[in-house]
Amino acid sequence: MQKIRSGTLAALLLGSLFTPVLAHAAPADSAAIRDAALKDEVAWDFTEGLTTEVGPRPAGTPQEARAREWAVAKLKALGFSNVRAEPYTMPVWLRGRDEAKILSPFPQNLVLSALGNSGSTPDKGIEGEVVYFPTLADLEAAPAASVKGKIAFVSHDMTATQDGSSYGYFGAARRQGPSIASSKGAIAILIRSIGTDHHRLPHTGVQMWADGVTPIPAAALSVPDAEQLVRVIGRGQPVKLHLTLTSKMLKDQPSGNVIAEIPGSDPAAGVVVAACHLDSWDQGTGAIDDATGCGIAAAAALQVAKAGQPRRTIRVLMAGAEEVGGDGARAYFKAHGTEKHALAIESDFGADRVWRVDFKLPQGHDALATSISAALAPLGIGASKQEAGGGADIAPLVKAGVPVIDLQQDGTRYFELHHTPDDTLDKVDLAQLRQNVAAWAVTLNLVANAQESMGIK
Repeated sequence: MQKIRSGTLAALLLGSLFTPVLAHAAPADSAAIRDAALKDEVAWDFTEGLTTEVGPRPAGTPQEARAREWAVAKLKALGFSNVRAEPYTMPVWLRGRDEAKILSPFPQNLVLSALGNSGSTPDKGIEGEVVYFPTLADLEAAPAASVKGKIAFVSHDMTATQDGSSYGYFGAARRQGPSIASSKGAIAILIRSIGTDHHRLPHTGVQMWADGVTPIPAAALSVPDAEQLVRVIGRGQPVKLHLTLTSKMLKDQPSGNVIAEIPGSDPAAGVVVAACHLDSWDQGTGAIDDATGCGIAAAAALQVAKAGQPRRTIRVLMAGAEEVGGDGARAYFKAHGTEKHALAIESDFGADRVWRVDFKLPQGHDALATSISAALAPLGIGASKQEAGGGADIAPLVKAGVPVIDLQQDGTRYFELHHTPDDTLDKVDLAQLRQNVAAWAVTLNLVANAQESMGIK
């Protein structure tokens, strides 16, 4: 593990100096729950165990099935009730060989990773001339004749942000770039990895083919290799590549969600869903994406249970197949969407400290938001005016109108690790992980015990 960063420590210390007036606004047990959670061992133990004993967990694979079995056993051992796996089936994309090399003018290998749902080259690979686009907009504006029969290469200028907001904009190169390139006749596409690091480690990720578009080989170059290719192209000579991306699609493969509960005393008050996702990409061990999220959700729910039975049931949802398009979230909603849901909350942005809280609660629930904000303030967390939106694992619930709270984590370094071989346990900071558990625990406690209706009739 890494030592806590000085900025995080300072924020935690400053949090303890927030005004007594705010501190008194929260119920007395929030302080006790918060203090206990800052010494939590469960989140680290869960993350360490899942990443060590299972490792990578690609959606719809035997490794993901082992993760479900592991999680069910672990949650039962921790004392949760109604622990079970809920299966469904899905199509599965499997990676093969990912290789690329410049043939001319300056022969050398490139480091890259196929994107999820990439088309496959023949086993012997393909060769083609590279056509370069500094941005996705440049590819969109290009005449089809300039792309047809070539390997498109799209770059971008993504930079780190605390809230991760750059991912939405620059991630379009991965999400939409392959379909655009295929529609213009490209034989393959390479993109600069959607990441902010300069390690020679490519960032994979899923992309979905637009209706009617023929899949083509699609891959992400590591950032240093993308920059190298730009320099080679800048020499003004035609650049020819050999590309091998072998992969295959399988139909109707088993996946599933894992569910565990802290039963509430009032079934009519609804369920609070605390979500994360159990699957990961195949390159790292899925520590920050999203073993820590599942550890945080489980640990926080247990902290609430230690304080006494909550009014509302807290349901931990460890969704499957998030990385490839949210199959687990849709399966959960299909099975449980008609149940009374009081709130949904999700952890899927690493494990660095929570710095902001966003709300989307029913009208007339301002006092609850104020109480939660007051309980979070000693942890250095500020309330924002932005509306909470949730994440992929709770998206169908949020779309259906279920209230949501976002505990926003510091994403400054998240996209250095996201979807890379570097997503491993040593990147998890124990002190920041515990701060997440504390933030989640006080929030879940206040929501689960709130007398407000949460919109439930």
